[in-house]
Amino acid sequence: MKTKFISYIFSASCLLSGLATATEQAPRPNILLVLTDDQGYADVGFSQYASKDIKTPNLDALAQGGITFDSAYVAHPFCGPSRAALMTGRYPHKIGSQFNLPVNGSAAGIDTNEEFISKTLQKAGYFTGAIGKWHLGEQAQYHPNARGFDEFYGFLGGGHKFFPAQYYKQYEHVKKQGVKFFNDYITPLQHNGVEVRETEYMTDALSREAIKFINKAADDTSQPFFLYLAYNAPHVPLEAKEEDLALFKHIKDEKRRTYAAMVYAVDRGINNIVESLKASGQYDNTLIVFLSDNGGKVQYGGVNKPLKEGKGSAREGGHRVPMMMHWPSKIGAAKRYPHPVSALDLYPTFLSLAGAEAPAKKELDGKDIWAHLSDGTSAREGESLYVMRHRKAAHDVSVRRDQWKAVRTKNTGKWQLYNIEKDISETNDLSKTHPVILQDLVNDVAHWSWSNVQPLWFHQHWEGDQWRKDDMPKFGETFTLK
Repeated sequence: MKTKFISYIFSASCLLSGLATATEQAPRPNILLVLTDDQGYADVGFSQYASKDIKTPNLDALAQGGITFDSAYVAHPFCGPSRAALMTGRYPHKIGSQFNLPVNGSAAGIDTNEEFISKTLQKAGYFTGAIGKWHLGEQAQYHPNARGFDEFYGFLGGGHKFFPAQYYKQYEHVKKQGVKFFNDYITPLQHNGVEVRETEYMTDALSREAIKFINKAADDTSQPFFLYLAYNAPHVPLEAKEEDLALFKHIKDEKRRTYAAMVYAVDRGINNIVESLKASGQYDNTLIVFLSDNGGKVQYGGVNKPLKEGKGSAREGGHRVPMMMHWPSKIGAAKRYPHPVSALDLYPTFLSLAGAEAPAKKELDGKDIWAHLSDGTSAREGESLYVMRHRKAAHDVSVRRDQWKAVRTKNTGKWQLYNIEKDISETNDLSKTHPVILQDLVNDVAHWSWSNVQPLWFHQHWEGDQWRKDDMPKFGETFTLK
């Protein structure tokens, strides 16, 4: 397919900041988006707060030749809604996807009127693939192949067991009993809608399929590729290979030990994938983006320190995630980017780099950040990022603008204010010192909430019952300062 071109013209300062200047037209990049599941902020070696017991040498090597983000956020602090935001470029509250999809299969899925980044890139001439966890809809109209992915290998639900010998046995047992709706964690994997008999440990299988896709893409290098590689590690169930566990036998806590081994398996796969890119001649022009879908789950081995709390929280530990970018032909020496960025920014940034246009009337809640990465400036000075997680009869809400963060959780029942640049752990509440700033931030997120829509589904029936019983969303109470 004929390749379109886009020019990249950066200021002279980008040479100093580590991004190479390109004054001539360059081919559109391949894009490899790697998403892990419930990986903690401190659980990569390239983090400035890296846990000492985690080993990610291959991710670290990429980060050492790329950009590390100190203040990267996702649009929601857990699973499905975070992924919906990544694919649509919209806050999940704007499209009714604030909750995980109904458990164990349903007819629900992300609104097909919201074009995924995969479909936009596919229409622009990209060869597209999705590998791993989907969690965005299981019916035909919501299937990855219907949402812009030429290739799909993985599972449609929100999680999965890792060892085929175990989950196939359970699946066959239940199937013989005539069950129609299966637990997501034991269903067979599929390739483009057809069930396959997987034999490898899940993480290794997904890395293997990524390499297959990359090698297939190499058959026509005039057509760039977009690969969305969504590992389900280190999400529960905590299951790791014996040889990986042996590397972490010094970790006494069993959950942490298994978690570390699962992260290491991802990193091992990254090494194999990078080698395949090099062997196929695609390495130099491939933009690799790595991040987690939300904060680590501290009850199951994740570490987000020094951030407060973890997965599911409006505190930093729930939605501030490890993230890095690597692109040999455009990014040179290692660079840290301290300013806030959002997973919502990836959709418009990818479009810009690909020379693609957003669909007509398509709303995007993020922004193209590439030029700001080149000169080291904030992409959203004076602009806000929001997080809202619905609780029983209440909400956990936060808004960050520049150095300020206002947050309200059900546990505290009141609004608090932090200078998040100086107080990353949210320990020094400044709400009494700067009441005007706090009120302005609360007004800001209240205004944002006006265009939020009612959830189109709930993960469990009782959640919907409780929502209606409590007459939610009760935003009036949420955005009132006490």
